[in-house]
Parts: sequence; structure tokens; C-alpha cells
Amino acid sequence: MLSLRHRRLALACGMALVVSLGCGKRADDGNNGAKKVIRVDGSDTMVNLAQAWAEQYHRKHPGVSVQVLGGGSGVGIASLIDGNCDMANTSRKMKESEIERAKAKRGGEPKEIIVGYDALAIYVHKDNPLDSISMEELAAIYGEEGKVTKWSQLGVKEGRLAGQDITRVCRQSSSGTYVYFREVVLGSGKDFKLGSVDQSGSKDVVALVSRTPSAIGYSGMGYHTPDVKMLKVSKRRGEPGVAPTVDNAKDDSYPITRPLQIYLIGEPAGTVKEYLDWILSSEGQKIVLDLGYVPVKLHE
Repeated sequence: MLSLRHRRLALACGMALVVSLGCGKRADDGNNGAKKVIRVDGSDTMVNLAQAWAEQYHRKHPGVSVQVLGGGSGVGIASLIDGNCDMANTSRKMKESEIERAKAKRGGEPKEIIVGYDALAIYVHKDNPLDSISMEELAAIYGEEGKVTKWSQLGVKEGRLAGQDITRVCRQSSSGTYVYFREVVLGSGKDFKLGSVDQSGSKDVVALVSRTPSAIGYSGMGYHTPDVKMLKVSKRRGEPGVAPTVDNAKDDSYPITRPLQIYLIGEPAGTVKEYLDWILSSEGQKIVLDLGYVPVKLHE
């Protein structure tokens, strides 16, 4: 089996998720003329955003190569703790146990930098007649104690969905999206019911829902396509639903809004600091908005 380093090199040199002119080198702030490489691992929710940042920054700074790999927030955090990346993208906060492991292994305190916000959208097939759903209903669909298993229980009484079971599409457990949905929608101490169709990426969730009329899934609003519908979400059953939009995420009226963050060990310095400063600049934050997320300053 290939080591993490060899898999990284292979991906960095041959896959679209990597924006690089110099494979395999660590970020180098020396004056020896070597290409400077920043390694970024983590959240699939943020991978399109991270890639767009990397491409634009490399065009402006051709001497800096930013390598972007997904895999989920948990994967990115583990990579940061092990010293295999410079920055970890996450759609959830680091756990206390992860912070303690990072301090013990890396000798420094993890630093969190919020770089944007995302409305976690609820997706159904474009032909699904449902327009709105409540947090209670979502918990009843996904939660281990939930009793909602058929579309008819959500008011779909006519058409081909009326008698069909709900196909629950979920993220894998290493995903920050999975963890966030469990904590915010299902509730503290609750867990998912068995039998969901789990996907490894945010884009994969939306793609599966688009070709499965009976499906429901959750993913970042930036992954919306014409083949799916994003449902409005209300805090309680019977209340008007709120659409997952930039404005509604900005004012917190959409009930499943979350921060997107980057973690690193210690205070940023050198090439990494310059890159982070650019991400938080008006140019970097415009990319956040262009991809359907909420820039930091709009949320403040």
C-alpha cells in the first residue's frame, strides 16, 4: 500500500484537485529560489472554494504552489496533527481531544481562522413536490428514534412519491458536515438511524439526489445544480420555511448556517500568512461570494 506521502505526490502531480508546479516540496520561505508549496487538506464542503483560491493565488503569485486535497474535515484535522499539511479546512470545530493531541504532537496550539459561512442545504430531486421542511421533520427522518420513513408522512399524497420510502443520503462519518448535521439537526447525544446511503463528498450527495427521485440529502448550498431542489427550512413544524441563500445565512434566519474555518498550528508566518491574509482580503472573499458562500465581512 502507498504511504500518505506517496499518495500525496501522486495526487499532486496527476489530479485536478491539485494546483501545483512543484510536487512534494514543503513550504519554503528561504532565498534559494525553490518553489514555495502550501499543503491544504480537509473539508469536502470547502474543496471547490479552496481550489478556486489556490488557482487564483497561483496566477498572481506563480512562485507559490497551493496543493489542495479533500477527504473530509476529520481527515484534514488528522493530517494537521500528524504534520502532513500546513492548513486544515474544516466545516466543524476541532474537538478538545483533537486540540490536545495537536498540542502534544506538534508542540503548539491550533489556531482557528474563520474564512466564510455556509448554509447547509437540504436537497431533494427537482421533481419532488415538497418545498419546505422543518428541523423536527429532518430529525424524524434521519435520527435513530425518528419515525418518518415515507414521503406521505411529509404531506406528499399524490404522484409517484406518495407511497415510496424516503431514500436518506448522508455523508461519511469523517465529514465535518456529518458531525454538524448530527449535532444541530438531530440534537446533542443523538445519532443517525441505520440504513442511509453514505457518500464521501459534498458533490456526490447532490449528484445521487439528482438521479434518485425518492432521495433527500444534505450538502453545502454551493453545490446546487439545476437537477435538484433546495428546500426551505423552518425551526419548527408549521412555521414558514427559510430558503438557503447568502442573505438568509448572513442574517442567521436560515437555521442551518455554519462557519467555515481553517486551522493551523501556531500563529501563521511567512508564505502561509501571506496566503491567509489574501484569503481574508476583498479579492479572496469575493471568491467566497462567487461560489455561493457568505464572506466573513458580510456576516459580521
